[in-house]
Amino acid sequence: MIMPLTSTRISPDWPCQVKTPGSYDWERSAAKWLRELIPARYASYPALIRHPVLLARHAHLQVQQEIRVARTALQTARAELPMLGVPESVIEHTIKLYAAEVLQLQHIARSVRAVSEALASRGAPSLTRR
Repeated sequence: MIMPLTSTRISPDWPCQVKTPGSYDWERSAAKWLRELIPARYASYPALIRHPVLLARHAHLQVQQEIRVARTALQTARAELPMLGVPESVIEHTIKLYAAEVLQLQHIARSVRAVSEALASRGAPSLTRR
């Protein structure tokens, strides 16, 4: 049997860990990926397990907060780290680390947005069966 081609276009920000929307079990792969982005204590809450859209919302908030933290750490590193006795070479390395982390988190935020939009457009079925 020949399967018809779908016109689903995936965002370049679509995470490789999540199956293509519309494919078998893609919502479950999305929920699994989203759970990895939030603190473990939240990942077991029944409402977040049963409703992937809520899970996506929480992951979005979590990543946005992490971006704020990384930006603050980046912006304050040069002023605060010398007072802690951190050597200049370590400060420079730390600044590069925070800058890279901000970029990575921004990419993750775009990926969360893409997954969230796909879940919302599909009506995000319940994932109660395990």
